[in-house]
Amino acid sequence: MLSEPVIRKIREDELASLLSLYRHLHPTDPELAVTVEVEALWQRIVADPQVHYLVAVVEERMVSTCALAIIPNLTRGGRPYGLIENVVTDPEFRKRGIGTRILRDAIEVARRENCYKVMLLTGRKDDATLRFYEQAGFEAGVKTGFVAKL
Repeated sequence: MLSEPVIRKIREDELASLLSLYRHLHPTDPELAVTVEVEALWQRIVADPQVHYLVAVVEERMVSTCALAIIPNLTRGGRPYGLIENVVTDPEFRKRGIGTRILRDAIEVARRENCYKVMLLTGRKDDATLRFYEQAGFEAGVKTGFVAKL
């Protein structure tokens, strides 16, 4: 039996593991190689105190992640809001509550950062995925999302 997942902030040396996990998020995307440019982008990401990459690790293997961006804001009393993106769990580890735990931890990070709300968008329409987000604390139908693909 596998050990319980540990949920924590990503470490700077875990870029390759993150990119490997992202292969499950968008399998048709070309693989992103760790080039000088990608490494420089990663350094900017990990240095930004407004960006939080959370990971779930089981026996030294990264099995789930999400990214939380804290967005400064001049409404709602100057309180920021959070935006969650790139939620993915390795297919071998799905249906074990790991993704729900990582999202709840991201919500707690946003709460500690004094966010007044946390949002996420999903392109998925299947009921199981929508229930997954609801179980993690998100409510569908509160707002309408629009996306301009660039």
